Parts: sequence; structure tokens; C-alpha cells
Amino acid sequence: QVQLVESGGGLVQPGGSLRLSCAASGSIFIIRTMGWYRHAPGKQRELVATMSSESTNYADSVKGRFTISRDQTKNTVYLQMSSLKFEDTAVYYCNALVIDVRMFESDYWGQGTQVTVAS
Repeated sequence: QVQLVESGGGLVQPGGSLRLSCAASGSIFIIRTMGWYRHAPGKQRELVATMSSESTNYADSVKGRFTISRDQTKNTVYLQMSSLKFEDTAVYYCNALVIDVRMFESDYWGQGTQVTVAS
């Protein structure tokens, strides 16, 4: 089993910055992809950013403002969010595509962390 634990959410003013972290632990052989999704009230869950060894992807709405990074030695992914806008308010979920020690590939989700942008 694999667990994802997120941290770093909170309340921030428009134009401010936050950094989210997500640490994966458990029966991990290798993590293929880690990333962030968000779910705002009244909207569908959407991709924010993902990172694998081959590529990095961002939603158009966050390009130039958010930066995803990974520390593979710590099985941790970060999301540096800058120039935050009201519309960035959402619950942010960490996601990881993991091959476990049994060589099974599975998709895992964190519990979510609230990001609120308000003046």
C-alpha cells in the first residue's frame, strides 16, 4: 500500500504565494508520475500540473505562475504557486502513478489540501 500526505495549503491574498508538498510512502518500487489536481466548488476536478521523467505538463490557467518539482530521493512532489488569483481557490489533490514492490501499477490520491485566495 502507498500513502500520499499533502501539506502547505492555507489562506493567501491575491498575488500571494504558497508552496504545496506531497510525500509518498509505503511499498514503492518506483513512482512514474506525480502531480497535482484541484477541485473547486461547482467545477470538475482538473489537472494542475504533472511531472514524469519524460515530461512536465501544466494547465494553461497556471502556466507561468505555478512550478512543479520533484525530489525523487524523498518521493516528494512540490507545487510552488505564485501570483495567486481568486479562481485558484480549490482543494488541491496530490496524485501519483506508482509501481509497487509487487510490480503492480496503481494510481494513488492524497486526502487534499485547501487553498483559499481571498482579500
